[in-house]
Amino acid sequence: MASHSLLNRLFHNEIGRPTFHIFIKYIALTMLIIYPIASIQAFFFYDDTSPTFFLAPTLASLIIGSLLANAALLKYQLQHKSEQFRAIADLAQEFTYLRSTDGLYEYISPSCIDLTGYDQQTFYDTPNLMNQLIHPDDITIWKRHMHSVNNNGTPESFDLRLLSKDGSTVWFNHTCMPVSDKENQQIGVRSTNLDITKRKKIEEKLSYQSSHDDLTGLFNRREFKRLIQEMLTSNVHDKTEHALCYIDLDQFKVVNDTCGHAAGDEMLRQLSVVLKKVIRASDTLARLGGDEFGILMTNCAIEDAYQIASLLQTEIQNYYFQFEEHRFRVTGSIGLVPIVGRGSTLTGLLKDADAACYMAKDSGRNRIHVYHIDDEDLTQRHSEMQWVKRIQQALIEDRFCLYAQSIESLNNSDKMHYELLIRMQDEHGRIVPPGAFLPAAERYNLIVQVDRWVIDNAFRLLEENPRILDEVDFISINLSGHSLTDVGVLDFIISKLKQYSVDGNRFCFEITETAAISHLLLAENFIIELKKFGCRFALDDFGSGLSSFGYLKNLPVDYLKIDGVFVKDMMEDKIDYAMVKAINQIGHIMGMQTIAEFVEHDKTKHMLKEMGVDYAQGYAIHKPQPFHEILKLTLNNVSDS
Repeated sequence: MASHSLLNRLFHNEIGRPTFHIFIKYIALTMLIIYPIASIQAFFFYDDTSPTFFLAPTLASLIIGSLLANAALLKYQLQHKSEQFRAIADLAQEFTYLRSTDGLYEYISPSCIDLTGYDQQTFYDTPNLMNQLIHPDDITIWKRHMHSVNNNGTPESFDLRLLSKDGSTVWFNHTCMPVSDKENQQIGVRSTNLDITKRKKIEEKLSYQSSHDDLTGLFNRREFKRLIQEMLTSNVHDKTEHALCYIDLDQFKVVNDTCGHAAGDEMLRQLSVVLKKVIRASDTLARLGGDEFGILMTNCAIEDAYQIASLLQTEIQNYYFQFEEHRFRVTGSIGLVPIVGRGSTLTGLLKDADAACYMAKDSGRNRIHVYHIDDEDLTQRHSEMQWVKRIQQALIEDRFCLYAQSIESLNNSDKMHYELLIRMQDEHGRIVPPGAFLPAAERYNLIVQVDRWVIDNAFRLLEENPRILDEVDFISINLSGHSLTDVGVLDFIISKLKQYSVDGNRFCFEITETAAISHLLLAENFIIELKKFGCRFALDDFGSGLSSFGYLKNLPVDYLKIDGVFVKDMMEDKIDYAMVKAINQIGHIMGMQTIAEFVEHDKTKHMLKEMGVDYAQGYAIHKPQPFHEILKLTLNNVSDS
């Protein structure tokens, strides 16, 4: 009864193990077939039916039943595995298929319609459908990879595009692996295809943003440099001529200052469209930053590049920008550099193009300057550019120092007067004269930082040594034209006067005549604001840009410094003598005191005194020396007295 109960449970799958169910089932069926045959044989051929006689059919039924059971079990397992695979594949988001070596689909997952727009039956009916859907630009990649997996048995995974049923382009990742039998013979291909369109769009957007200018949509500086480098690499063994063009807009700052940056941005967008219309389809236009543009002209001789640059110059000049009630017109300074054969480097080309562009601007703006390797002006420009890094590093490392030169009163005043001068200490501690680095600082807009350094350190030193102010009438500090027009510098000076609690009346700021004339209203406002704190002003190099004395009425300066070019030769040159005398007289009439520069001889000093000039400055009076030495000497003299 126990065994009958077990069979009943197995047959009815109560145990839940199909292996035992199948095995017992086939043993029982075999015994039902074999035992009747054995019984008939016993009836005809034997006199008795002993138990041993029935052992043989029992063993036979067990063996045959076992074989049949194993065969049935294998079939069940294969069917079960197939159903499992289909169930998993049907639920997966990836479009999966199995394909035999003869090209027919053995299985297509339902998600095929999500990726391609076509259902399973369409794929079964059209074995070549996948090949037909691949994007034309990617068909070569598709065939190459499919050939590899079909013929070499090599797994492949790659990204490509297909055209779905509705005509849209779909990016997908295709992963395919060979399917082999137990003899390791390939019998087909298994493939999964994942929709990666969203990911690709994000990647494309990020790639675009990293290579394009947000404002104009043009290539940015980084991408422009990459394209030049790519061209140089491919041009190593090629003698084809190319050209690099730099454009710097002239007076663009006026637009920003007048109407704000929104107006300036709109102008740049419009000008980008203007420039695009002029260049060739093969040229690459980029915005390099601010109001600078770059153009890479491939397969273009320098003569042709010059013609294109001339067209660009004309179009910029003829362009008018309207913003509200304001109308602006700008021009462009253009630098051109030929690129011929090997030997050119990215760094060298960019440096040469920038230098050529600067020369165009420095020559009067709205010009085109073509770079030549033997160009003396560009050689000087390169020399100045080398100073930029050195100036920046000196500012960071605080390697500037103050010198001072005495200004002697010719009216027997006991008070001392000094002009502060700047020097740089190089990397080895040697003193660098101002003529070596100040021109570069002026050209590359570093002079404002230098001026700020001088102001801060001068105020600090005088606060730390207050007794010297009792012995000094005034100390002169030079201000560049850039600082004169920078509102931030005016605020900086006022803040430092308050921070160090120094008497503004002890300081005289020197501004050049040229800078004052060029920015008359700004200069006037600058002077008026600082005079509220007692500061004095001197007009430096007066006479060098002399065209009229009329503007002096609008500049409330305290001193006129007569340009040394007239002073140094006044003993031999009657015209120079007359100029010095005229400037001195006009200055006095307007209530200003006069200071003569470049006094290199005692005779010149005596002549100036007789003429009525108030102060003299030059090597005949005092050679510049470190300011800290003057402070120390002055304080010692005060202590001794």
